[in-house]
Amino acid sequence: MLKLENVSITFNANTVNERKALRNINLDVKDGDFITVIGSNGAGKSTLMNAISGAYPIDEGSIYLDGKNITSLKEHKRATRIGRLFQDPLRGTAPNMTIEENLGLAYSRGKRRSLMPGIRKKDIGFFREKLSELDLGLEDRMKTPVGLLSGGQRQALTLLMATIVTPKLLLLDEHTAALDPKTAEKVMELTERIVKKDNITTIMITHNINNALKYGNKTLVMSQGKIILEIEGEERKNMTVEKLMKLYSDNADDSMSDKMLL
Repeated sequence: MLKLENVSITFNANTVNERKALRNINLDVKDGDFITVIGSNGAGKSTLMNAISGAYPIDEGSIYLDGKNITSLKEHKRATRIGRLFQDPLRGTAPNMTIEENLGLAYSRGKRRSLMPGIRKKDIGFFREKLSELDLGLEDRMKTPVGLLSGGQRQALTLLMATIVTPKLLLLDEHTAALDPKTAEKVMELTERIVKKDNITTIMITHNINNALKYGNKTLVMSQGKIILEIEGEERKNMTVEKLMKLYSDNADDSMSDKMLL
């Protein structure tokens, strides 16, 4: 579903502040894979997401999505096929628009524009059904401006918006990091349920090592702009946090951040 070949990004090239953010990244993501990504601050995790989504142009290499070369495709063009959630619950929604209107915008992603005003009645019924699956009572608040929702409610809504039209690829950039532990657990359960139900190919960055091993079928470990470990199958099933920390320290060029250790 996704293939990266020798992808590299350098920030501030040919200056004293030059930094290799990604170094010859090669990655094969199969259809239906749920991949978790961990690494210390500055390891290149978010830069990898930005390269895949088109937010950052790459200096070298190629990116393929569903067999098509998207290396030169602009971010807004990729967004019709790639869903993305960020750490900040305030991103991804329009706060002054209602829940219903936000879902209407998301539902129109990738479709031809119509001259018909407003949201169709059958779409409202569909939105209500999808919101009820979140089990947060949002189906009874469809006229509520999104800015009045809690962080967890907004992130759950953003997750629904990113997947209401099933994307080829879902990118989750620490999407529970800004939430309290109980809410974060709820959003992760929703994430797993939606991803499994629609078999969505997913890449998730997390600083929570337990979640990195609990969710998905493969874990990537990044350091200094490189993928230094790929853990899957029986090795991953038998992996513990302690074993992973030992592997990291044996293979990485840097040390784990306090955020990861905690």
